[in-house]
Amino acid sequence: MIFDVWKQIADNQLEPLYLVYGEESFLIKETVSFILNRALQNGSDEFQHARYDLREIPVEEAVEDCLTVPFFGERKVVVFENPFFLTAENEKAKVQHDLEKLSEYVKNPNPSSVAVFLAPYKKLDERKKLTKLLLKSSVVVHAKPLTEKEMEKWIKLQVEAGGKRISGRGILALLHYVGPNLQLLKNEIEKLLLYGEENITEETVEKTVSFQSEQNVFLLADKVVKRDLPGALSVYDQLIKQNEEPIKILAALASQFRFLFQVKVLLKKGYSQSQLASMLKAHRFRVKMAAEQEKYFSEEDLLRILDQLSELDYRMKSSSANREQMLELFFIKNL
Repeated sequence: MIFDVWKQIADNQLEPLYLVYGEESFLIKETVSFILNRALQNGSDEFQHARYDLREIPVEEAVEDCLTVPFFGERKVVVFENPFFLTAENEKAKVQHDLEKLSEYVKNPNPSSVAVFLAPYKKLDERKKLTKLLLKSSVVVHAKPLTEKEMEKWIKLQVEAGGKRISGRGILALLHYVGPNLQLLKNEIEKLLLYGEENITEETVEKTVSFQSEQNVFLLADKVVKRDLPGALSVYDQLIKQNEEPIKILAALASQFRFLFQVKVLLKKGYSQSQLASMLKAHRFRVKMAAEQEKYFSEEDLLRILDQLSELDYRMKSSSANREQMLELFFIKNL
């Protein structure tokens, strides 16, 4: 698992060969950053760190660099970027590569160099001898999208590395409001770490996360679901200040309550959350949150609210009354 490799690097257990492949660019960058920070005394020192784009530069030049003694410090890092020859792609090479020389190096790497093969490809061609050799001889990091449990663990580790703790509900809220984009999650975690509270809760996340209009609609739906009138009115006020149209907000609320109804009915029929995510074409985090929210309502409650929202939509579109006040009145009557 990628976290195990990160821990080994953090513990200064560096190996001479790393093969980092996959399409999750954030995980690729994080892995290289971990290696650079641990391997080098000064991560920006040009004498300790070199990158070679193998679409432009012969691989033997990078190998020669690996064989030279570091000018400063104990180690040097050499990054082999875009080793397309490890895949089944028939890319027309601009340069000729001495792959035999690379194979010889992989069999007997220089212990004072850390060679990182950076392959941003979904798959490698394991039929090729060189690919097999690298997979066998290197520490392999498969940078693929994290599973739900892996993402939750990653958030927990990021927060703990910053000297704080986060509750399970806090993790779920962060994923719900920010989504699975790791770079955005990291940005929000950094802000949470600057916040004064040592224990990060769901409420802490709501106070500190930078909400865009779409995320604020999700937050509004949460407040409505929990019958939190002050919270719902506060978020609604933010949306109005962001110039969101009441009809658009109403449509988003109706969509969320329809989703809750679908989740409730399907869970009752015995479907799992993972099955629901596939059936409803929704992200697993949204399904997981909905599975918690639907417990606040009976099927009759949800149908009644959907009927009221439909009626309110009709009145908004056919009346000249103040739409902002009409939706606000809906919250006051139902929460």
